[in-house]
Amino acid sequence: MHTTTPDWPLTLFYDGECPLCLREIRMFQRRNDRGRLELIDIANSAADPLPGLSRQDMLDCLHAHFRDGQLVTGIDATYWSYRAVGLGWVVAPLGWHWARPLWKWGYRQFCRLRPAIARIVPMPGSDAGVSCESDRCRPPKPND
Repeated sequence: MHTTTPDWPLTLFYDGECPLCLREIRMFQRRNDRGRLELIDIANSAADPLPGLSRQDMLDCLHAHFRDGQLVTGIDATYWSYRAVGLGWVVAPLGWHWARPLWKWGYRQFCRLRPAIARIVPMPGSDAGVSCESDRCRPPKPND
């Protein structure tokens, strides 16, 4: 975690076709009263991926960047997103340097399991309990 004095806002790229992601994004939207978090749905074809990254790269791992261009990914993107909306205390353990290898390992496992979990979690606001049915919600191939 390199940033000590963030240059807000943080722009977070999220998967708008993932029910798990949308639940968290909706919570961020409700709590973003200071405007320190900007949200971009990378699943939207009108959204451009960051330079040097494909859309799939950005869907495979959480990406965010500060106004000054500093990129944060994975658990760091999670950490700074929660801090942006005033919930830094929730993710404070992600900043414990001695535990970072464990958090990074856990994040990689979550990324591998997210497609399977997303298939069974209903989309927020769905009366019919519609779950994610896009290709992103299918388990990764064994060589991924």
